[in-house]
Amino acid sequence: GTDDARIADDIAVLLAIGPGSSVAEIGAGHGQMSVRMAEKVGPSGHVYSTEIDPDRLQDIRRRVADAGLHNVTVVTATASETGLAPGSCDAIYMIGVYHHFTDPVDTDAGLFAALKPGGRLLVNDFPPTLWLWLWKPKGVPANRGGHGVADHLVIDELTHAGFVLERELTPWHAGFFIRHNYALVFQKPPVPATR
Repeated sequence: GTDDARIADDIAVLLAIGPGSSVAEIGAGHGQMSVRMAEKVGPSGHVYSTEIDPDRLQDIRRRVADAGLHNVTVVTATASETGLAPGSCDAIYMIGVYHHFTDPVDTDAGLFAALKPGGRLLVNDFPPTLWLWLWKPKGVPANRGGHGVADHLVIDELTHAGFVLERELTPWHAGFFIRHNYALVFQKPPVPATR
């Protein structure tokens, strides 16, 4: 998992996360960023920390307990299901996770359903590079081109699921090994006003 205060601050600004917000982290790893977000949403807000790996789920539970937090729910996800209830989130984010999706169509549909109308989704990832080829995740779609995923593929898949792209930031918190990170901010369209 990622643990960077600057990234947490930027996610909170981009997704309008604050006290009382209901937020989900997809692929929360060891839970560091979920803990940071739980502090941002405060006791009146809630964080859903999702993960597939059983060992990491245990790590998240320990980290949340050690931090004394009562506003985090650890959620077991699968390769095709987020585990999030429909309409449960004001915002959803993921850091370096989208390129691991083996079933992006079903997962994207689950993300769309989990967001409230007008809610926002942030995807931070990186394009595939030749030197990461050996670490390509198993079972990902053939169009990925290696370890990573091109931003245009993420945009195509998520807009097909119903999201609207609001903003693209490139580079976004690039690191020493991966210098071409990007962040994509999407919105679930709000419900049209009725007369």
